[in-house]
Amino acid sequence: MQQIINFIVRYKTTLLYLFFMILAISFTVQSRSYHRSMVFNSANYITGSIYEKSSNISNYFNLSSENQKLLEENKRLRKALANHPGIDTILQDTSQLKYTITTAQIIKNSYAYPNNYITLNKGSKQGLKQDMGVISPEGVLGIVEHTTANFASVQSILNSKSTINAKIKNTSYFGSLTWDGKNYNVVQLEDIPRLVNLNIGDTIVTGAMSSIFPEDIPIGTIQKFDLNESKSFYSIDVALFNDMTNLRNVYVILNTDGPEIRELESKIKNEQ
Repeated sequence: MQQIINFIVRYKTTLLYLFFMILAISFTVQSRSYHRSMVFNSANYITGSIYEKSSNISNYFNLSSENQKLLEENKRLRKALANHPGIDTILQDTSQLKYTITTAQIIKNSYAYPNNYITLNKGSKQGLKQDMGVISPEGVLGIVEHTTANFASVQSILNSKSTINAKIKNTSYFGSLTWDGKNYNVVQLEDIPRLVNLNIGDTIVTGAMSSIFPEDIPIGTIQKFDLNESKSFYSIDVALFNDMTNLRNVYVILNTDGPEIRELESKIKNEQ
């Protein structure tokens, strides 16, 4: 204790200077939006770089399992091509495509909080932008919320603010997919009317009302369901196909019609 006191006494001038410097910087950042933006972007760049280095080390030890996942994904794609022989001609002309896809890797993933986020190793330089959908070979993961030059943060499907249009597979009955913050393997589907015939194990996929995701992207299966308080709609627990604790390679999807659709929807809202 005496050594600590002696240290403080000896360097009191320097310590006092550092204290006031930090205080001044703090006041400057809080009072000016430009400085706040610079600090935010710098912090994102630094943390993104750290997460990327850590992710590279982790990737090395997970190559075997990731290769197996890629083999399974390639098998499904080859099966789709075999059943739709004309699709390769369409793919050669990207102007015909409604959706474009970019690959990326997850360098940070949270799943234990009420509002969870995923960090990707690509950003605006690689064409990523706000409101792009993010999926894995197993299903939906979330939506891009912010980007820097080389990184992107994704609002996870495990986020209390997340709302995704979803439906029961092979039907037109759709609702809103949300998360109650309780179980990282289970999300909730609301607004499915009681007249629908539901069964445990039914598959839930993305709906046609989304301007972000293509229709019929897998999400999960019905784990349990019950009528809500009004007895008019179901409250459905959906077990996710994705293991949200073990994620690596992802696809980032851009709906080329999305910006135009959202602009139109915004105009309608403003007129109401």
